[in-house]
Amino acid sequence: MEVFNLLKTIIQERRSIKKFNGKSVALSDITAVLEDAAWAPNHGNREPWRFVVAAEKGLEAIRTTIKECTVPKWNMLAPEELEQKTAGFKLPGAFVFVIVPEDLRQKERLEDFSAASALIQNAQLLAWEKGIGTCWKTPAWIDAPKFRQALGVKPGERILAMLQFGYYDELPKAKERTPIEEKITYFG
Repeated sequence: MEVFNLLKTIIQERRSIKKFNGKSVALSDITAVLEDAAWAPNHGNREPWRFVVAAEKGLEAIRTTIKECTVPKWNMLAPEELEQKTAGFKLPGAFVFVIVPEDLRQKERLEDFSAASALIQNAQLLAWEKGIGTCWKTPAWIDAPKFRQALGVKPGERILAMLQFGYYDELPKAKERTPIEEKITYFG
């Protein structure tokens, strides 16, 4: 019962962090989180994921890549507007891009997507327990050909998520959840 209550608490207290404080996250912490998160259930033990990790020395390079590859019109903005648009990429302490195969078979593609989603949730919970906040993002530009090429995403693969990792000074308030009874239809 103790383990159940601990898991329940971790699940309920985890928050998506959108305001990071700029402190770098150690590459070893990201690797440890991903190593344990990879125990997510996945059909046939296909482990349908791979990662591009930008932490420590890779942080500045990924920020530059995001800026250069994703939104060319940003280069036409005034310096203060450009600063405002790119501010959100300067504060996370690490980035992890989760890449999955796009299996031509629908069943396998959905299984792989679901397994990678479970891995992402595991990573968020494990990071939370280490005092590291996360935010799962899927900006439209992750599918931009220039960005995919910069990350080495191959044909037949998809960037499923951009996970931002980092430290924070302020914990967001919990948002109310719909009572589960409103989401359940009992069969029979």
